[in-house]
Amino acid sequence: MGNSVLDALVATGPFRQTLSFPRRRDGFHIMATSAGYEVASGPSYDWNGRTRGHTPFSILQHTVSGAGRLRYERMDHRISDGETMLVSIPHAHRYWLEAGESWSFFWIAMSGQEALRLHRTILAAAGPVFRLREATVATLAGACRELCRPDISAGQASSEAYKVTMALHDDLMSRIDTGPGNPVAHLAIDRAVAHVRARLETPLDVPSLATVAGMSRAHFVRLFKRFEGIAPSEFVLRERMNRATRLLVKGQLSIKEIADACGFEDPNYFAKVFRRTYAISPSEFRSTGMYSANTARTTPIP
Repeated sequence: MGNSVLDALVATGPFRQTLSFPRRRDGFHIMATSAGYEVASGPSYDWNGRTRGHTPFSILQHTVSGAGRLRYERMDHRISDGETMLVSIPHAHRYWLEAGESWSFFWIAMSGQEALRLHRTILAAAGPVFRLREATVATLAGACRELCRPDISAGQASSEAYKVTMALHDDLMSRIDTGPGNPVAHLAIDRAVAHVRARLETPLDVPSLATVAGMSRAHFVRLFKRFEGIAPSEFVLRERMNRATRLLVKGQLSIKEIADACGFEDPNYFAKVFRRTYAISPSEFRSTGMYSANTARTTPIP
């Protein structure tokens, strides 16, 4: 195979880990829900994307050896050694094996608003089957091993799922033109959006977001406004204020803790920006619950 990380994963033998954690107050936008390495054989291996429940999630599955069959939107694929499959659920697809066939693979299942949005965008741009660079496969295999640690925490599981999604995104994005006339340019913007929503408690300036998207600052700002309808700085503020209102309604954190969770080191400045956005202070909002999404104002943070 020539990939030491993948070799190490396979050497452990088949395994499976289902990840379940207590619900976090502010939730995770990208979360791993299961991972493992499997050697399947024969017709008993058969999955239908319409019969796996109504809870949305995605499956990223990399073939180590053998091959599997995939029927995706009326097209048949054979997923052979070194190829990777991405599918979302619920969706009209089926992957299976016929008699005498075998398929060795590792997989990572993921859920969360941003995971699903990015995965669907990748599917639209690259399709359900692709061949990744060796370094990307190593990242995926390493994440799979980490996710199967018995002591992994919710934060670590989310971080590994984010790493996997971004590695996949980076690999495929590098082969796609991000010019403003290209309809798949929104992949780069989706990456920046996911980065913002996963890191609202950290500094998020426009130059760093442009770097995340792999673009110059000017090009990034133009494309971001085109696809999201507002400037990047306005989007960051809107997401921070949305998180603040959710946390205030839950009433489990102090105003200072909410300010920290929304990327404001100074709670007084947080209160000033909150009032400028909603025409009410955070404490008044908490006590009255006065909020209408239609009246929220988004103003770039200076």
